[in-house]
Amino acid sequence: MRTAVVRIEVDPSGRLGPAQLAEGMRALSGLAAEFGADVVDSDLASLPPSRRQVEVLIAGDDPDQLTRTAVDLCAKAFGPFGAVPAAGVLTYVSRGTDDDAHGVLAGLGLRGDVERRPDAAGWDVVTVTLQKADLERVPESRVHTALEASLNCEVLIVTV
Repeated sequence: MRTAVVRIEVDPSGRLGPAQLAEGMRALSGLAAEFGADVVDSDLASLPPSRRQVEVLIAGDDPDQLTRTAVDLCAKAFGPFGAVPAAGVLTYVSRGTDDDAHGVLAGLGLRGDVERRPDAAGWDVVTVTLQKADLERVPESRVHTALEASLNCEVLIVTV
């Protein structure tokens, strides 16, 4: 399962003071831990209101559900102070695993087989087998670049 980094604007209006922001972060960290998620520590008060954004790390594959969960956690933590958190950007942590490869493919609307083997020097080479028809919708170069960036290894694409 992949780990999402869900960014949430916790104080879009800029109304919260330093004490409220610090208390909200403490509450969010506790709520996230109960849920099995993590929060990247941040001194929100030192940021301009337009950048008062938290990063919630949650394991899962459904971006909409992950975003809803993170917004709900932030609403519980910062809502008592009058804040109305808003969803930001969702990305995924990449550890270079086969799950990451499948996640990249899914993000592009593709499915394929992923096989990993070491080359003569011991470096990973990942071979991804895709349907030829799928590459008519998504350029092979885009798939290749996304996979290499996510996996940080050599990627070979084979079509069938």
